[in-house]
Amino acid sequence: MQLCYESVNGSCIRSSWSNSIRVSMYIFMVCIILATVAGNLTVIISISHFKQLHTPTNFLILSMATVDFLLGFLIMPCSMVRSVEHCWYFGELFCKIHTSTDIMLSTASIFHLSFISIDRYYAVCDPLRYKSKINTFVILVMIFVSWMVPAAFAFGMIFLGLNLQGAEDIYHHIHCAGGCVVIFSETSGVVASIVSFYIPGFVMLYIYRKIYSIAKRQARSIDAMSQKKTQFEMKHHISFCRERKAAKTLGIIMGVFLICWSPFFFFTATNPFMNYVIPPVLIDALVWFGYLNSTFNPIVYAFFYMWFRKALKMILFGNVFQQDSSRTHLFSE
Repeated sequence: MQLCYESVNGSCIRSSWSNSIRVSMYIFMVCIILATVAGNLTVIISISHFKQLHTPTNFLILSMATVDFLLGFLIMPCSMVRSVEHCWYFGELFCKIHTSTDIMLSTASIFHLSFISIDRYYAVCDPLRYKSKINTFVILVMIFVSWMVPAAFAFGMIFLGLNLQGAEDIYHHIHCAGGCVVIFSETSGVVASIVSFYIPGFVMLYIYRKIYSIAKRQARSIDAMSQKKTQFEMKHHISFCRERKAAKTLGIIMGVFLICWSPFFFFTATNPFMNYVIPPVLIDALVWFGYLNSTFNPIVYAFFYMWFRKALKMILFGNVFQQDSSRTHLFSE
């Protein structure tokens, strides 16, 4: 996802930064990678291990955590070397594989968030029909689409060279041996940004706007009820509060995603129209800013979800290896 920084006789030049700067960058990026891998692995283990967390919404969260984990485990290490050294040491074929997987996982994240917003819409706005509409089969279809469509889009675009159509001259001009050059033409940059980011982003914003407007209306109705509630009414109230909190938390996760990735997708769409004047260092920094989204998601869970904090404590102390630990109640029903 970057252009060559410098080249001599068509070959990539290694970074000219001082050793202290390079070491500092490596330490900073390694910390991001470890936090991303460890945080999302905790989410994966928690939802997979504890039976109480086996719910439709959590299966989507599990799949999204897997996306973020793979981004940290497979993509970030190679991107780190490229960002610090300014050269690509892993071959041209692996450059295409790495780039395709990078685009696939980034796109898969926003697809997951789009489906999560749909799930939250039915949970908050149509709770009586939620379980009939969002069942295990529907969730599996959502997960399948969230993985397969981004994979077909990303690998098809890179390996078929669709991103270069209309920008071949620019590519040959900036390409250097030992670099991993990935550029978009005017058309492909706009299409990729719209499909991978802007359309799903606006859909999510629209859905969450409806969720919060309906949730506020329901909250006012509950407040207007008599203080004396039947057991059924109290149970419905607790369930509604839990669903509203879940919608709020996932809304924050969505907001973090939009903040982290919107600068990169904006420049991806506009850079070809500005004759590629944006410095490669800036583009590279925006990519890493986008990667931070995968680091922040588990932190949001830890801050807002008590079940995640309890699960984390049990994992750290090895309690998950005890007999029947999977049946532990992490929150009251």
